[in-house]
Amino acid sequence: MSIYQELQLRERENNPIKVGVIGAGQMGFGLITQISRIPGMIVGGVSDVNVERAQKAVDYYQSQENKKVNTLVSTDYREVIQSSNVEVVVDATGVPEVGANISLEALNSRKHLVLLNVEVDITIGSYMNSLFKNAGLVYSGSAGDEPAAIVELYEFAKTMGMEVVVAGKGKNNALKTTANPDTAAAEAKAKNMSPHMLAAFQDGTKTMAEMNLLSNAIGLVPDKVGMHGVDANLDDVAQKLDLKENGGVLNSLGVVEYVNGLAPGVFVIVKSDLEPVDEELRYLLKVDKSHGNHYTLYRPYHLASLETPVTIAKAVLQHDTSIHPLGAPISETVTVAKRDIKAGENLDGIGGYSIRGILETHQDMETNGHIPIGLISGKVVAKKDIKEGQFLTHDDVELDPSTTVWKLRALQDHMFRVKQD
Repeated sequence: MSIYQELQLRERENNPIKVGVIGAGQMGFGLITQISRIPGMIVGGVSDVNVERAQKAVDYYQSQENKKVNTLVSTDYREVIQSSNVEVVVDATGVPEVGANISLEALNSRKHLVLLNVEVDITIGSYMNSLFKNAGLVYSGSAGDEPAAIVELYEFAKTMGMEVVVAGKGKNNALKTTANPDTAAAEAKAKNMSPHMLAAFQDGTKTMAEMNLLSNAIGLVPDKVGMHGVDANLDDVAQKLDLKENGGVLNSLGVVEYVNGLAPGVFVIVKSDLEPVDEELRYLLKVDKSHGNHYTLYRPYHLASLETPVTIAKAVLQHDTSIHPLGAPISETVTVAKRDIKAGENLDGIGGYSIRGILETHQDMETNGHIPIGLISGKVVAKKDIKEGQFLTHDDVELDPSTTVWKLRALQDHMFRVKQD
């Protein structure tokens, strides 16, 4: 039985999946609205620090829902998560510290968790996934986000027996490494977005975090720190993302990557060592021998929070995920100064004025003493002057050990270090 058929059955049995959404911004509002059109699913609760924003989302949802639903509205995420009218929680906040607290509360309340919060997932996802799994609960990233959309293509290719040489996405916003909420304000207003969220897209942090999440889920790594980010289109991406000796930019294959172009799509580049399969690929994809033996499988869209109900349904109906970490972290998004910072200054977090994220392997992070960007949370103070473009280390800043995300990250580091030892 398909997910859609299972949802229809839930609808007929008047036993809908009861969803709690934390965060009623652009993504949360879209998700809440979309659920009004999905059989066998209702919104049981919505929480946002701005109660008017939460109420607006619920009012619109109820105006579109064809059945009477009592939806809890609260500024306290714990009240929604603990509600008997919620069985699966969606974190649509995008804030690592908030996400860490939501994760713990969902675990303690024995509720499945679906994340539209890539930022917390790349920081403590390996640990939280282990805890949820051991508790018999589902911990999942969301369908519709690029990482999960790429996983769909990756698993499609691997199920056919293909070798995946590159997995990646098109970048949606031109890279502006010094972007901040002020420079992003006008565009954010026009797009009905948070300026902090848009700044995180523009300064590259979001792209790095998304490919970080993908790396942790499929085991491919960045070819170099920050990836290459070449300009490419559907016709030449396979050629450009090839080994250097073949005229491309890569040092090795089996990597995650982003390109300027192809947005808002995602892709995997595949090959086969079997000559008949290679010929079939060339024929079916309508390319000639000059194309080379790497082929691009491409999905030209990702529908963000509008696809999140697919993951919600998978979690409840099939006890399955759309994307989750394989185990220990494979890659990390580490912290880089986006401006000169003076000793004694407080650093703000993702999408702010102080720092941005760059992707590197977990091993490189450990070797270099770099700081995961999700730990720039709470009261973080510069110990010394820091130059724009500098990778931050523990010698440079004093982190805030009182934050939940710091504590959970410490537990994650300990758990996987013990396992490796």
